[in-house]
Amino acid sequence: MAKTEDLSFGYLLNDVTLLFRKHFDRRAVKFGLTRAQWRATKMLYHREGLRQTELAELLEMEPIAVGRVIDRLQAAGFVERRPDPRDRRAWRLYVTEQARVIVGDMELIARDLRKDASRGIGYDELRQALGVLNRIKENLQALDGAEAAPDRDG
Repeated sequence: MAKTEDLSFGYLLNDVTLLFRKHFDRRAVKFGLTRAQWRATKMLYHREGLRQTELAELLEMEPIAVGRVIDRLQAAGFVERRPDPRDRRAWRLYVTEQARVIVGDMELIARDLRKDASRGIGYDELRQALGVLNRIKENLQALDGAEAAPDRDG
């Protein structure tokens, strides 16, 4: 009897992710933003005023790595740090007008890439596939919690 655990899909998921990244980077190179920089910019565009640690959590990245991304975005004129009015040790992050101008173009690149990637796939079919992928993600995230839980038998 066939079992779901006998179907190998990890490499396929990885290949799809790598191809998405490659094609996105090729299309977005004209804006001078890496994928990580674009993700941070997009998040800040929709949620301005985050602290760096909050942004890192939302992006599921290490705070130090996000700090480097923000440093580059600030140097390029896409993000600015403003003092936190409630904590003088902290900074809040905001996108600049320069970033606002390109957000629509970057969204269009992402939308067009999704359109190209889903050619020949119906809406309901893709919704079902995304539902399955989300359940797989939830199962894997639950493993993190189970591994972090103390051993009750020991």
